[in-house]
Amino acid sequence: MTVEQRNRSSGGGTSSQSQHGEGGQAEGGSGVALKQQIGLISACGIIVGNIIGSGIFVSPKGVLENASSVGVAIFVWISTGLITAVGALCYAELGVTIPKSGGDYSYVKDIFGGLAGFLRLWTVVLVIYPTNQAVVALTFSNYILQPLFESCQPPETALRLLAAICLLLLTWVNCYNVRWATCVQDVFTAGKLLALGLIITMGIVQICKGHYYWLEPAHAFETFRDYDAGLIALSFLQGSFAYGGWNFLNYVTEELVDPFRNLPLAISISIPVVTFVYVFANVAYVTAMSPQELLDSNAVAVTFGEKLLGVASWIMPISVALSTFGAVNGSLFTSSRLFFAGAREGHLPRLFAMIHVERCTPIPALLFTLITTMLMLCTSDIYTLINYVGFINYLFYGVTVAGQIVLRVQKPDMPRPIKVSLVWPVIYLLFWAFLLVFSLYSEPLVCGIGLAIMMTGVPVYYLGVHWKDKPKYFNTALDKMTHLCQKLCLVVYPSMEESSEPQQPDERASEGDTGKNA
Repeated sequence: MTVEQRNRSSGGGTSSQSQHGEGGQAEGGSGVALKQQIGLISACGIIVGNIIGSGIFVSPKGVLENASSVGVAIFVWISTGLITAVGALCYAELGVTIPKSGGDYSYVKDIFGGLAGFLRLWTVVLVIYPTNQAVVALTFSNYILQPLFESCQPPETALRLLAAICLLLLTWVNCYNVRWATCVQDVFTAGKLLALGLIITMGIVQICKGHYYWLEPAHAFETFRDYDAGLIALSFLQGSFAYGGWNFLNYVTEELVDPFRNLPLAISISIPVVTFVYVFANVAYVTAMSPQELLDSNAVAVTFGEKLLGVASWIMPISVALSTFGAVNGSLFTSSRLFFAGAREGHLPRLFAMIHVERCTPIPALLFTLITTMLMLCTSDIYTLINYVGFINYLFYGVTVAGQIVLRVQKPDMPRPIKVSLVWPVIYLLFWAFLLVFSLYSEPLVCGIGLAIMMTGVPVYYLGVHWKDKPKYFNTALDKMTHLCQKLCLVVYPSMEESSEPQQPDERASEGDTGKNA
């Protein structure tokens, strides 16, 4: 497809395509369309696969360190799983009431307006996706290098270099071929399941042998430092990082088969399964390691394997490395959905939603994510990165759930295929307020930096989105830059089939389309 064909198919801006489901029959369309082909099993796989990444292998240390005892740490894991389930139920109602891809970005934009939605998108693009990918890539490096440095910690330079190589390789794979990326995801998911299966099985064997000293109530709540409400709040943030990805299915609502049934059902199946796995994995850790041993280890699963597997201990770091490598791939693979949603609404440059004319891969979005992730690798403290992600994510999770209540008040008669009791969003918001207040109290600098990054999106929104009458030379320069990038990357704007959007039970869908084109 030539640039001229692309201009004809995308002429008139995002709005003309958005109004008609992205113009499935547009002239010169790229042939790529979002289709409803994700069934219930695949939907559960998306949730479980995106949640279980590096968090269970990284966060146990951070949770225990801030919880101050084994008993409270396990309580944090259980509570975080329950709160995640409550938040997921609220998102399920929003997902079937506003059945658009883009998840909380779409919900916040429709309920609170363009600026609020843009700030969510801005933080995701600049912070959340790059930080998640940097954390997981660093975890991959740590588990690969830890066996080579038994008597000391791996050098920081080596960790960052290997993480950068991992990101470069997987970005190339995702740019080159979609099928290759999905194959990588399938193969490396096996490593993830092997690692967790080994951990839980060995934990059960340890308990059967009577090695449950730190699980007995008399010892589980022995503190290695005084309890502190602010630190306990941070332990919840660390735990929430491990559950990150629970809302990802909402990003692909338009691709679900029967979303009004499968979205809530997949959530109700997947979240309890992940909570069970997480709690019992942490129980297994303390059957073989004392709290101090766990805190002294930067590769918890590797230390666990060394104690129980003997000569076969190499299995654990390899399995965990496979899991984290696959998690980086999954994050890169799925981030394009949010880029597409943002560009469709006119909140991102159209270039970031474009795909290769033959390979159908979102090369500009992937390259931009790679650059921002590389910048995140410059941060030396992996747990500070987790705190950035946890705080900003929880901020917008709360805003989104508050939007559910606002929507109930503003439009009480709007058809809702699922209608949960308002008790649940209230419970979630109370927990959310507790986390935010004590996180700000305990880590004001970390939280302040996160808020500052978010607020940098305000002038960008007014200059880039709200300001319509930009100088002609600016638009000309932007068009030339876009055309140049298109030629270098061989990308065009994709189309969506009109049938790909779920049928909305009332006329709200057309109202949403009108609003997003304003």
